[in-house]
Amino acid sequence: MVRIRLRRMGAKKKPFYRIVVSDKRSPRDGRFIETIGTYDPLTKPETVTLQHARAAHWLGVGAQPSEAVARLLKGASLLDDQGKPVPYEVPAEPVAQAVAEAPVAAAEPVAQAVAEAPVAAAEPVAAEAVTEAVEETTAEAAEEAATEAVEESSESDA
Repeated sequence: MVRIRLRRMGAKKKPFYRIVVSDKRSPRDGRFIETIGTYDPLTKPETVTLQHARAAHWLGVGAQPSEAVARLLKGASLLDDQGKPVPYEVPAEPVAQAVAEAPVAAAEPVAQAVAEAPVAAAEPVAAEAVTEAVEETTAEAAEEAATEAVEESSESDA
């Protein structure tokens, strides 16, 4: 089972903690899977830094927070009053939105020009393609029928 818990760091009588994801059987300060934040109880007010997206991910895949971490996660609005994970949505990046809008603005004049010009030229080409396809299909069917007739006559002779 995977737990989200505090890992003690710092000097004697001056502790600070890293919020880590680790196997339940690992020692407190032993091997861990990922560091998702820090907690400093000596500052006034207490300082908590947390990677919300990673914490929400680990809660979503079933990691169980320790009592102390559950208190910190409730303060960060990642757990509700019953200790259940609250759905967390990663905010969209403003740069990604700007990039998504830029090509659309540049593509509008091109789309209008393309929509006006090739429509008239495409109609005769489409009609020719349909006619050729019908002619090829009928020719192939006639060849297959002739081949089958020859095979049947040779089988009946034997």
